[in-house]
Amino acid sequence: MHTEKQSVALISMLASAAMTAGKLIVGFSTGSLGVISEGLHSLMDFGATALTFMAVRISDKPADPEHPYGHGKIENVAALAETALLFLTSVWVVWEAGKRLVTGHTEVEASWWSVGVIFVSIAIDISRAKALGRVAKKTKSQALEADALHFSSDVASSCVVLAGLAFVWLGFPLADPIAAIGVAIFVCHAGWKLGRRTVETLIDTTPLGATERLDRALRKVKGVTGVSRLRVRPVGSVSFADVEVEVPRTLTQMQVSDIKEAAIAAIRKEMPDAEVSVAARPLALDDETVLERVMVIAGYHSAAVHHVTLHHSQGHLSISFDLEVEGGETLREAHETASKLEADMRTEFGTQTEVETHIEPLQDMGFVGDDLPAGEMAELSALVERLVAEGGVFGQIHRLRARRTSAGLIVIFHCRARPDLTVEEVHALLDDLERKIREAHPGIWRIVAHAEPTKEIPQAQ
Repeated sequence: MHTEKQSVALISMLASAAMTAGKLIVGFSTGSLGVISEGLHSLMDFGATALTFMAVRISDKPADPEHPYGHGKIENVAALAETALLFLTSVWVVWEAGKRLVTGHTEVEASWWSVGVIFVSIAIDISRAKALGRVAKKTKSQALEADALHFSSDVASSCVVLAGLAFVWLGFPLADPIAAIGVAIFVCHAGWKLGRRTVETLIDTTPLGATERLDRALRKVKGVTGVSRLRVRPVGSVSFADVEVEVPRTLTQMQVSDIKEAAIAAIRKEMPDAEVSVAARPLALDDETVLERVMVIAGYHSAAVHHVTLHHSQGHLSISFDLEVEGGETLREAHETASKLEADMRTEFGTQTEVETHIEPLQDMGFVGDDLPAGEMAELSALVERLVAEGGVFGQIHRLRARRTSAGLIVIFHCRARPDLTVEEVHALLDDLERKIREAHPGIWRIVAHAEPTKEIPQAQ
């Protein structure tokens, strides 16, 4: 793609050089100010295409530490220089044409040479405008687009010169300076359009309608509750989008990450070549429950909190929970952690809120367990089967495993229960069952019992 940009810019530069030479030779030989102005216009185009060629080569360089957004804006600088050349040329042409109109002194020879060079110029201009426009659209190059605009305006201005020569041929020599002023008008019009767009790009003006389109797209992303920042800046052929979306603060980091990825996809659907940066701003929503708010505050502290209990007493909220800390911490260190967490809870719910923390050590995650020998496993299995049967609530024991660790025996099993029982009922019954198993087998340190609704026992995995 980069080679294609440079190739079309180089060919346009050579074409401008050839047209400049031809128009100036014919213009000065015939005395036609219209043709001379066209030659100067082509000379300006040659300078512009040379600038474009150099700008395209520089803009294709990748980003570096000194230019983190790339080198794309060199194309805009080149386009600004082209604009200056456009207006300088127009001022000279209008000045010279005005003198001829005031003095009435015009010596113009409307020869076949002058007409021929204009027709050849029109053919070349049309060809280059199409080629430049095609590549500019494909690569989103503003420099190439500016060149395409130049060549397109040349077609229109050349037609004006032809009209002036025709009137000179018919005996109206003042038509030549009038045609030159017409060329200047076309040039100024093209320069104004190009200059305005170039300045807007250099001062980071957001593309028209881009903010509205992206805001609508972002608000359709599931989990986004608002858009607090949306900035788009074009740099050469690439646009950079800097976005901050609002998300519920109760979401997990993984959920927030998924929302950010979806936001990036939504922006790139509207602007396929955009470089996107998305930040998430967590917000408290009106429909948060007290438990969700407690867990959010614990999450801010990276605190392992469980067994949260909430109740109201004499009009005040009371919150209690278990807080797990490293077992090797001193009581002073653990108490400081708990105090900070409790203080934030009171800030969230009010100074009158009762907050109590039960501190306990984090479970060691580094245990290495060995399966029980077959004989011991058979005895344990028979014990669990008997106690389950005595309870009359659970059945179909399966996936029973037991492993001996440094902390004691870990027992894991699955069982079945009526599907209409509530979670509270099942949890209480399982606690009672676990207590009976521990009493019958004192070496057990931990029991993990998983209850499932009654159905056929699945195949062992």
